[in-house]
Amino acid sequence: MPDFAHLMTPEENAFLDMLTRFAAEELAPRAAGTDESGAFVHAQLAALAETGMMGANLPEEWGGADISAHALFEAVAAVAGGCGSTVSALTAHYLATDSILIGADDALRARILPAAAEGRMLGAFALTEPNAGSDPADMRTRAVREGDGWRIKGRKCFISNGGVADFIVVYCVTDPEAAHRGISAFVVEKSTPGLVPGRVEQTTGLRGGHVWELDFDCLVPDGNRVGPLGSGFRTAMKVLDNGRVEVAAMAVGIARAALAASVAWAKSRIIGGEALGRRQGIQWMLADMATELNAAELLGHEAARQRHAGQRFTAAASRAKLFASEAAGRIADTAIQIHGGYGYTRDFPLERYARDLRIMRIYEGSSEIQRNIIAGQLLS
Repeated sequence: MPDFAHLMTPEENAFLDMLTRFAAEELAPRAAGTDESGAFVHAQLAALAETGMMGANLPEEWGGADISAHALFEAVAAVAGGCGSTVSALTAHYLATDSILIGADDALRARILPAAAEGRMLGAFALTEPNAGSDPADMRTRAVREGDGWRIKGRKCFISNGGVADFIVVYCVTDPEAAHRGISAFVVEKSTPGLVPGRVEQTTGLRGGHVWELDFDCLVPDGNRVGPLGSGFRTAMKVLDNGRVEVAAMAVGIARAALAASVAWAKSRIIGGEALGRRQGIQWMLADMATELNAAELLGHEAARQRHAGQRFTAAASRAKLFASEAAGRIADTAIQIHGGYGYTRDFPLERYARDLRIMRIYEGSSEIQRNIIAGQLLS
C-alpha cells in the first residue's frame, strides 16, 4: 500500500510510528471487550493523553502537539485502526477544542485548551437536537441574557462524550429573528447546575464511545461565550470541515485494519489444499478493496493539504468524508465475505468494524448532506 511518510517531517513520522505501536499494543487488545461491555473508554483516553494525542489538533501555543494536517490525518487513522470507540471519543473532544480554538477569545482559550490538550479535561460538542440535525438553523435551544450571564434552555441529542465531559461547547439561538446569524456558542462546564445528562443511546457500533441526551436549564457567565454573538454558525461550520476530514481518517484507519485482516486470512486459510488467496475471485475482491482504500486515502490527504495551506477546504472535506465513509463500509463488508462464516462471528473483528463504520455515513453530516455541499460548490 502507498506510504505517505514523504508528506510529513521526520519528527511527525516518529510520532506516528509510536502511535501505531500504541494502537496495536494498547488499544486493539481492549477493543472487543469494550464493544462487548459497552463501557466508556476512560482508560484508553487516559493512555492516549500520555502520547500527546489529546491535543494533536491544537497548536503548541495552546498546549498542543502542533503537527501538520497530514500527520493529524494519519494519527487519527492509527487510533481508529486500534479501536473505533476510542477514536470516536477522541475526535468528539477535537470538535469541542476546535470550537474554542476557532471561535473563542484568548482568555477562554487559555482557561480550557492547555488542560484539554493534556487530557486533564474532556470536551463535548453539542450542536444536534431532536428536531435539528442536518440543518442547525432549526435548533430550539435558546440562550437569553440574565443578569451578567446567559440562561441556556433546551435539549441536545446524540452528543458524544456529553455525560462525562468536563466542558461542553453548546450552540444556541441568541437571536431568533436572525436565522443562521442568530446562533452563538457557550462553554458549559460539568459542574454547572441545571446541566442534566439523560440516557446513553444504545448504539449499533462504537459502543464504548457513548452518546447522550443533554438537558439544559443553566446560567453561564458571559466569559463562557465562544466569540461574538451570532458567530456560532460560522464557527460550527469551520469545526465540521475539520471533523469531516477526521471522519475520513477514522474510516481509512478501520478500512486498513479490515484489509490487513483479509490479506492475512487469504494467505493462511487453506481450502482444497491451497491458500484461499490463490483463487482469482478472492484476488479481485482484495484488489478492489485496496483500490478503494487508496482513493479514500488520497482524497483525505488532499483535504488535509488544503487545510494545512489555510485554504477553504469545505468541498474537499465533504468529498473525503463522503467517499471514505462509503468505501470503508464496502471494504468491511467484503472482508466479512472473504472470511465467510467466521467473519460473521464475534471471534473475529470484522463484524465490529462493519458496525463501527456504519455511523460514519451519518454523523458530521450525512452522505446526502455531503453531496449537497459538493454539488453546491459546482453550481455556485
